Amino acid sequence: MTIYDARRAAVFRPTLRLRLTLLNGILLVGAGLVLVVLAYILVDGALKPADQLQPGTRVVLENGTEVDAHTWQTELVDSAEWELLTRGSLALLLIGAVGVAGAYIVAGRALRPLQKVTSTAQRLSGESLDARINYDGADDEVSELAKTFDAMLDRITAAFETQKRFVANASHELRTPLAVMRTEVDVTLDDPEADVAEYRRMATVVRDASMRANALVESLLLLARTEAQAGRRLGRKVSTDLATGVAVALSAMGKEIQRLSLDVSTELTPANVVGDPGLLERLAGNLIENAVRYNHLAGRIWVRTGTDETLAWLVVGNTGFEVEPADLPALFEPFRRGGRERTGARGTGLGLSIVRAVCEAHGGGVSAIALKGGGLEVTVSLPAAAVTPVLSGTATVRPAAR
Repeated sequence: MTIYDARRAAVFRPTLRLRLTLLNGILLVGAGLVLVVLAYILVDGALKPADQLQPGTRVVLENGTEVDAHTWQTELVDSAEWELLTRGSLALLLIGAVGVAGAYIVAGRALRPLQKVTSTAQRLSGESLDARINYDGADDEVSELAKTFDAMLDRITAAFETQKRFVANASHELRTPLAVMRTEVDVTLDDPEADVAEYRRMATVVRDASMRANALVESLLLLARTEAQAGRRLGRKVSTDLATGVAVALSAMGKEIQRLSLDVSTELTPANVVGDPGLLERLAGNLIENAVRYNHLAGRIWVRTGTDETLAWLVVGNTGFEVEPADLPALFEPFRRGGRERTGARGTGLGLSIVRAVCEAHGGGVSAIALKGGGLEVTVSLPAAAVTPVLSGTATVRPAAR
């Protein structure tokens, strides 16, 4: 992984701490300068008692010297103004120096969490996403920034771990059919007595394995495309009936339903929504396929659709093996099959992941209930067509509540 160092070369640069310090110093010196000028004006206007005396009036000083009153006044004002300017300037410089130093220290303490954010970000890498700021100072804007940064790192860490797990699982799923194909080919080619029947058997095994790999790749692409649209913009938004997708899915799984002697009951009423017809049909198809694949011989499947003023729903339930309630959230993660992991299970393990992604892309949600005696009932809720505008290509969908 490439690490980028955000720090510049060791040259002078106007840091935020320096700018805050200079701003505070300018304001402090400026305010002091205004006070000095104001005091100068007040002194110049107040120290003129001789203006009320007759011209030629003389005053006797403490040492017995007689001087003209106006001359004495002029010398007094000049002396006071000089004292004010010199001592005021000295005090102004002293206050300015102390204020700048104090502002530099205070700004440094206030910006310390930002420096910690920077150092934490520089330490982050794909292998070390556990660094956090853990700010424990005052509950101010800086504290809010630090907590937001930590929360962002939590989300990134979770997404990164999910991505790594997804890639590992996908690699495992793809490696299995590829290994089967290679093994069959090698074994058959190494057999000098292999006849046409053996080659036909090998070809059948390779074809089945390649179909499984192709189905997995298609499911991965569909999941990636759907998740990319979740909470953003759908490529298409047209009026669609969820009941139509159910009928298509039941027709496609007809042979498998007959083979397992499944009892299918439906209660399909119009459930109009606005969205991508292809994704919504895949949503219904995945739910029906899961209900068939994870059922038992002579089991049951029930499907209901309906709508009210704000929501349209699709309910698919089936009998089958028991599922622990604690395992329900994991069912909607990629490559999870109701507590049974990849090996030995049919399907790609992406069905409910795609269902969840399609629901999120359409601003809806999905939930599941583990049934007593075995089986599962999945409920999909989407915004009804009556409350969703029909737009072409650029319609924004609201993010689903997680």
